[in-house]
Amino acid sequence: MVRAVLRNVFLKSLREQRAALAWWAVGVIALCLMTVAFYPSMRDSRGMAEYFEEAPEWIKTVMGDPSEFTTPTGYLNGELFFMMVPILFLIFAISRGSGAIAGEEQAGTLDLLLSNPLSRRRVLLEKAASMLAALLGLGLALWVGLALGAAAVGMDISLLRLADACFSGVLLGAVFGSLALALGCASGRRGLTIGVTAALGVGTFFLKSLAPLIESLEVWGKLSPFYYYDAAQPLKNGLSWAHAAVLAGAAAFFVALSVFLFDRRDIAV
Repeated sequence: MVRAVLRNVFLKSLREQRAALAWWAVGVIALCLMTVAFYPSMRDSRGMAEYFEEAPEWIKTVMGDPSEFTTPTGYLNGELFFMMVPILFLIFAISRGSGAIAGEEQAGTLDLLLSNPLSRRRVLLEKAASMLAALLGLGLALWVGLALGAAAVGMDISLLRLADACFSGVLLGAVFGSLALALGCASGRRGLTIGVTAALGVGTFFLKSLAPLIESLEVWGKLSPFYYYDAAQPLKNGLSWAHAAVLAGAAAFFVALSVFLFDRRDIAV
């Protein structure tokens, strides 16, 4: 029984994550319900609309048209999808990606896993697949929480557009999760992997945010995954398949790099 579980790394990984994923889902749904509950007061507040109209130009440039902040899409973009959703997906994905190989190696369990008749490539790909499945589960929890909240307060917003925005968050998480996976395969050190990936996440977020304000950064802003996450405004306009393809392609590249690095590195056991 144990050997059979170990030979299916995908199911083993999901089984180990099930409790954490359940609590993450509960927390995300609670966050969504709490955030959406404040929407009616925002929608009916004249003072808030005036405040946004008088906001500095740099805030308007970074966060969008202030006149939309009292609309369902503008409110959710400002309160959740601009910063909170990326933070949640990055924390979740980086923790999974860094723990997939480097975490098991530091815990001394990777040698037990590799003692089974499994190739390194299969182990890594099933680990990556379990991370993606967990990200999709978190995206589903986000969508459920927002759909329930919208129904409760009578928020007029498309459930399909909500799904588009949530899926864009999943893809963003997949990029940084797979980057953490690659760095973990290269170094075998989980702490270093988390630190470097988190720093790159923060750096690329500010690169994308500052690009519209600083002319010399405008071209470089498109190198940030965050640009492809929300530049097309999926909550308002639907998912941009071109931008989604860029994020998916970046995640696939980092997974392929992980396979290359993992196949060629001596494992500390």
